[in-house]
Amino acid sequence: MIHAAASEAEKPQSTDSRCLAQLARIRQSAEFDATGREHRFLQYVVEETLAGRGSRIKAYTVAVEVFGRDSTFDPQNDPIVRIAASHLRRSLERYYLTAGKSDPIVIGIPKGGYLPTFSERGSPEDANASESSRPTMQAQAPGPSDASPVTARPPPGPGPGPGPGPGPDDVRAQFERIVSSKEFHGGGRGDALLRYIIEETLAGRAERIKGYSIAIEVFKRDKSFTQDDPVVRIEAARLRRALERYYLVAGQNDPLRIEVPKGGYGPTFSWKEAVRAESDRTAVPDASSPIVSARRRGRVLLTVGVVAVAAAAILGYWTIDRPGSVSSLRAGSVSVPDGPTLVIAPFANLGEGPNAELYTDGVTEELLTALPRFKEIKVFGRETSKSLPPDVDVSQVRDELGARYLLAGGVRVSGSRIRVTARLVDASDGAILWSEDYDNDLQSRDLFAIQSDVASKVATAVAQPYGIIAQTDAANPPPDDLGAYSCTLSFYDYRAELSVERHAKVSACLESAVARYPGYATAWAMLSIAHLDEERFKFNPKSGAPMAMERALQAARRAVQLDPGNTRGLQALMTALFFNGQYAEAMRTGEQALAMNPNDTELMGELGTRVAMGGQWQRGAALLDRAIALNPGGAGYYHGTRALAAHMLGDHPAAVAGIRQADLQKFPLFHAVASVIYAEAGMLHEARRAGETFMRRRPDFVPNLQAEFKMRNLQPKDQLRLVSGLRKAGFSIPGGVEASIAAAEAADAKSR
Repeated sequence: MIHAAASEAEKPQSTDSRCLAQLARIRQSAEFDATGREHRFLQYVVEETLAGRGSRIKAYTVAVEVFGRDSTFDPQNDPIVRIAASHLRRSLERYYLTAGKSDPIVIGIPKGGYLPTFSERGSPEDANASESSRPTMQAQAPGPSDASPVTARPPPGPGPGPGPGPGPDDVRAQFERIVSSKEFHGGGRGDALLRYIIEETLAGRAERIKGYSIAIEVFKRDKSFTQDDPVVRIEAARLRRALERYYLVAGQNDPLRIEVPKGGYGPTFSWKEAVRAESDRTAVPDASSPIVSARRRGRVLLTVGVVAVAAAAILGYWTIDRPGSVSSLRAGSVSVPDGPTLVIAPFANLGEGPNAELYTDGVTEELLTALPRFKEIKVFGRETSKSLPPDVDVSQVRDELGARYLLAGGVRVSGSRIRVTARLVDASDGAILWSEDYDNDLQSRDLFAIQSDVASKVATAVAQPYGIIAQTDAANPPPDDLGAYSCTLSFYDYRAELSVERHAKVSACLESAVARYPGYATAWAMLSIAHLDEERFKFNPKSGAPMAMERALQAARRAVQLDPGNTRGLQALMTALFFNGQYAEAMRTGEQALAMNPNDTELMGELGTRVAMGGQWQRGAALLDRAIALNPGGAGYYHGTRALAAHMLGDHPAAVAGIRQADLQKFPLFHAVASVIYAEAGMLHEARRAGETFMRRRPDFVPNLQAEFKMRNLQPKDQLRLVSGLRKAGFSIPGGVEASIAAAEAADAKSR
């Protein structure tokens, strides 16, 4: 590794000329997609470093000497250097993945500073060479490295132990052990991502493991990929969860541990040390005990307080004209609606004991459900939130998501005490606008005073809440049983994957939850969706009465009866009515639900899907676009429907791009929609391949084509277009289908 130099005496003269030659090579390349300002930025930091002046490279000096800002420049108010550095890092990353993939020296600018690093790129055969054989220069004040964390160390001898680290053969054997286990829920994408980062690391190319390279080489995005597409972050988060689950279940006795630490995508490999059972053994209270019950109530009510005061703080701060503030930062960001936009980072688990993580996840989940109810705030959705680390950098929220505010915090559980810490951050400059701690004894029952007290303090701090006090209905709270609550959290993982395997597990879990807690409205709503999927997707169908559609409608009505304002309940009722042939009532329910919860992206995406299927493709597409803009990491299911809408509206390039982004390989209907889209776009090979996959998984669909169309409320003209697309994709369509559709349309018209 060649690092930035501190003085002339510490480096051979030839190193300077090689680094300057590499700088010239980068700047002359057409693949280095950077602005003139970023060219000057790169030249400045490289030349200052090689001249031994690395300590001068600060935001202020860059702004004044490179960007021409005057002496009054304040980096807290003017983010020009941070934004330019972010763009420059991406330009360098792309260059080294294309034209510069064989260059001998890699120039990088690690996050957390502006001081460049220089590293020699060796061949894979040299990957295990000792560091002492490489020329090195040590920085005077290097910034934190942007390299992926790697702890793989080839051992001199085989076998686990406290000494040498695992070797390549050990790591590959552990990889095969993991992906072949039924307890590793990585899916096809998780397997591919894990294989890629392991092989790149073992080949000595760990510096290439970046979001851009993963998107192109693993997920087959094209070279226009940007961080606006969160696919890598989302899949990395899922992979971390899958590995964590594996090592808690099937892999708890494996000798070697593979992990992907947050903050990067590079893997770590380590021999698993023996865990002292005594130190980890803690008493787990009975789920029905007063302690657990009080904990659950405490978390719900603490979250109510966080929701109310955070909403008040955002709106109060948004409406105050702050001198010197930056009003609009959208460089490199996605398009989001006007008005205050908020991202909720997963709250950090700062506690101890077996239930600390569940409390932490629950607080985040309840914030994601409750905050969108405040109509004046635009809240990014669940998947986008969960793709972020708890300590997400504010620049990522600003530059990659385009959000103005970040709500972050942590939960600490110790014994019977719980503390929820929350802070609201202005993403434009990183300023903390508001923060508060909520302390309580988990055995206490009188917790409503906390909400009132905190709301009063925050209202005073930000002048006034500007009319956003919303009443939070505390009736019918979720159950005290941690298993039942955890089961509802897993519902969203199922929705992201839409696989028959996850459907079986989630359905069984939800049925158990409502049997034990018949007043749990959210579980009833989720169970309704699971019943629907049993029929519409043919996931784990059950024989006997009542039929799945009837059970879905009953469960949805039960959810709304228990809690008329429950968003998931209203969404479930709309969907159940839709598939039970009650289209008009379904649309009324959906529109009313959206009016009550205008920023809930799950509801918005579902309503957009139902509206589009009913024939209003333009309006459905608009709703889906809004849902995806607020939640770019959202469920692939909605991306798939948006692709179908683009197809029906005649925008075939958008349809192809959309279906590729959806990428729901385990969901059978995805392949049917993909085949139609590819056929219309003239991609007949891809169309036939997708069609063959679909027919293997749903051989019953085409013989019952008209019934499937009718169940989805597709208009006759849309049915005919889809039949045409299926024929073009190579499907063997039963004779007379078109005539039967036309006859049904005529009969319906006559009856009206």
